[in-house]
Formats: sequence, structure tokens, C-alpha cells
Amino acid sequence: MKRTKARAVSAGVFFLLILSLLAGCASDNAGTANTDDPASGNNPSGEASGDSEPLTIQMFAGLYNEVPDMNNAYWTEWQKRTNTKLDIEWVPDGDLKTKADLLFASGDLPEVISSPDFSWPTLRSAARNGAFWDLTPLLGDFSEYPNLKENLAKDWEKYLSIDGKIYAVPRSRSRIDLGVKIRADWLEKLDIPVPKTLDEYAAALKKIVEGDPDGNGKKDTLGLIGHGVIVNDGDDAFAAGFGALDPTYNEDGGLIHSRLTPQYTDMVAWFKGLFDNGVLSKEFSVMKKTQAEEAFKTGRAASYARSIWWDKEFEDSIARTQPDPEILNLHLQGPSGDDAISLETGVSGGYYISKKVPEEKVRQLLKYFDYTASDEMMGFAYYGLEGIHHTVVDGQKVLTEQGVKEVNTTSKGAGVLAYSMWGKVESASGSKEYNDAKKKAVEIFDQVGKVSPFKYSFSNTWNDTWPKYENEWKTMVTKAIVGQITMDDYRAYVDKLNNLPEIKQAYQEFAESYKAFNGE
Repeated sequence: MKRTKARAVSAGVFFLLILSLLAGCASDNAGTANTDDPASGNNPSGEASGDSEPLTIQMFAGLYNEVPDMNNAYWTEWQKRTNTKLDIEWVPDGDLKTKADLLFASGDLPEVISSPDFSWPTLRSAARNGAFWDLTPLLGDFSEYPNLKENLAKDWEKYLSIDGKIYAVPRSRSRIDLGVKIRADWLEKLDIPVPKTLDEYAAALKKIVEGDPDGNGKKDTLGLIGHGVIVNDGDDAFAAGFGALDPTYNEDGGLIHSRLTPQYTDMVAWFKGLFDNGVLSKEFSVMKKTQAEEAFKTGRAASYARSIWWDKEFEDSIARTQPDPEILNLHLQGPSGDDAISLETGVSGGYYISKKVPEEKVRQLLKYFDYTASDEMMGFAYYGLEGIHHTVVDGQKVLTEQGVKEVNTTSKGAGVLAYSMWGKVESASGSKEYNDAKKKAVEIFDQVGKVSPFKYSFSNTWNDTWPKYENEWKTMVTKAIVGQITMDDYRAYVDKLNNLPEIKQAYQEFAESYKAFNGE
């Protein structure tokens, strides 16, 4: 009996010892393989656990506002939620491509390149030459990346693919973006009906520039302003109104680039009419983006094409010197009834991972990007922290003074973000009533607007050839508009370009790319 009892006690002690050891192992495993760590690749929520080291990410990204303090409340919270330490080189957007081209040439790439343009030839060439990871096999069926699978714009993989391989994850932005703006308060003041067609728009601007809408006793108000080829950001919108964004083919079945279509030439002639009538700013061809923005936000111009979400900021700026400014984004139709509205793809470039990054870390980066594509991080990217960056007024998040400073275009540049239809429409500083009215005014844009086929159709021959003629073409456009050459001279010049053998070859490649994208 004594021996049996002793054995039973020994067995019990042994059992308790095993339980203790198992519990200890479980505790140790929880500390080393943290399932709540996004950097470990196992974090379903993205919340930092504090038990694992943050994932350091070296990134090259565009700067659209002042250089951010990466230790401010916004970026501290972003890095906390994603369990990362961000080392970002912020490059002014106007210099980004030039500096990135130098990086491509040197081969000394950071871990991640954030590019606002996936059609950029040197970027695509770098990908083909092995500068970036082909993410296709790592993404697989997206079962490990549910946000990338469910929360993004349709066909994002196609937009970021080269030769059938996915080379980036997207910078997600809304399709509705650009608005051709007009000062609605000036229309009302001068008793001008809201224009519905491009010709009515031109006539309205003529009345505004001659009507002294700001009441300073001078005829110094600018009509339509812009920067670049004609009005740059707005070129595609006006081109859509002339049908230039519709696929147009030559006699050989090649897809003619929109800039060299007959419809685009018709648009150039229309802009010549605006210039002759004093409606198109005489400085249109040399005005820089910062100058155009300043002219509009100080109340010196009637019309400007930029992202819709700028409206509230522009109105607030104008209100410092002019009472009750109101900006309206116009829905205009061209001579054949085409809607003068251009849409984005929903993919504003992408995040490309250098091939020098080890595969294990690539997988960690993909987990990070997947989490940044969550609704939670999208909401944070637009509004920051409640009580610090925004308050809630009548159910609407409204940015505080600190929010306006820290939550901006640049602050959205380190993550994918979930697709938001109203992302480029809603003003973070606007009231619910303001934003609801703005959304109602432009909701039809998503239905009738057009995406240029040359945002996703590519030609290597065009990339090699067009840079030889682009500056000359821009000069010819300007000369035609200001009257230094006739429109017949300009048409003859376009015909000459369209008949170059290499341009014809490019059009064949564009046609093949367009058909492949659309599954034809």
C-alpha cells in the first residue's frame, strides 16, 4: 500500500511538472512569435504589441506639403499602430522623378520607392531590368492579404503589372478627383447662368473677366488659369469633352495617342478662341503650379482645374479678402455631347520594393502594406486621432488646427489605404452639410467621366520616341493657341508626327496593350 501511494504521488508531481513546463513554453512562444505583430507577418489587426521590435522601413516618397515631423502626434500614432519605424526621404513632388531617375541609374535604391505614377517609362524599365521584386508569387491568391484583395479599386493588379507581373502594391486614391472649378459667387453676382456646355463656359468667363467681379474697379481678373501644356491638370477633362479620350484608331488599326487625335486638335483650336477673347490667361504656358494655385486662392482668377477636395481650403483662403466665396465644379459637355470629366484609375502609382531587400523582409513589408489598406488606417490617414487631429460635429469629423497641419496629402504617402470613392472630394475641414452637398454635386462624375486609355496602355517604342518630339509639340501647341502659327500649320505638324514610322509602330503597340488590358 505504501509503495502504491508513493507511486501515485510521484505520478501526480510528474503530471504537474509537465503542465508547468508546457505553460512556460507557451508563455515563451507568445513572446517570441507574437501573433499581434504586423511586422512578424501574423498580425490580423495591425496593433503593435510592444513585445517585438518595430519593422524599420526605408522609403523614398513624394512631399506635397511642409516636411513632416516624424515625431509628431500623427506619425507617432501611425508607427505605433503598424509597429514600424519609418525612415522616409521626403522629396518635393516636382523633383521626385528627376531624383528617382538618378537612383535608378546608380542602382542605389532604398527599400521602398513610392511612385505617384505607374506609367513612368524609366520606372517600368527599372522593373524590367530587375530593380524591383516581382510580387506575383508572393501575393499568390491574396489569402494572406485580405485588405489588398477586398479593399482596393478594381483591376489594381493590372495597372501595376508589367509583362503580366505585379511589381507594386497601390497608392489607393479615388476615381473622382479633378474638378473644373468656377467661382459660383461671381456667376451669381454678375447674373450669369451656370454653364452647361464648353461654349457657355467660355462665354461666362468672358463676362467675368470684363465684369470686375472682385469690385476693385479694375479689369484685372484672370479667366481660366493653369500650368503645363495648356492647363495641365485640366487637359484631360477638356479633352474628354472633345472626345479625345475615346479610343481613336488610324487606318492601320493603331491606337492614336490622345494628344495627336483630331479631337485634341479641335480642343487646341477652342483654347485658341479662349486666348483670343482674353479668357485663357496669357501666362498659361509658363505659369507654375504654385503660381496658379496662389492666383486662385487669392481671388484673382475665375476658373482652375484641381482636385475637388481643395475647394474648402481655397474658399477659406479667398474669404480673407473677398466675402462669401463659393467654388462650383462644373459638369460641362463638348460640341458632340461628350462629358468634360476625366477620372483617375483609382490607383495613384504604387509602392515598389527593391530587389536588394531579402525575401523574408519583403513578406513583412507586404503585411505592413496590407494593414495600411484597412478601413481603420484609411480613416486614420484622412482624419488622424479624435480629440487631437479632429473633433466630431453633427456626425462629421472636422480637422482641428493641429489636424490641418499634420493630416494632409503628404501624410497619406506611407501606406496603401483602402479605396474611398469620396477620398478626393470630402474636405477634412468641411462640415457634414458642406461635404454632403459637395458629394451630391459631383456624384454623377463617376458615371459619366472617362479614364484616358493612355493611363494604362503602353508602348516601348512610344517611350523611346516621344521624348524626342514632346517639347517641340508643346511649343507648337502654344504657338497655335497664341497665333504664332495657324491651325492649319498645327494640323500639318500633327499629321507629320502621325505618319512617322516609329509613331505608327507605337500606335500598333498601344492597340495591343489596350486590347490585352481589356481582355480582348
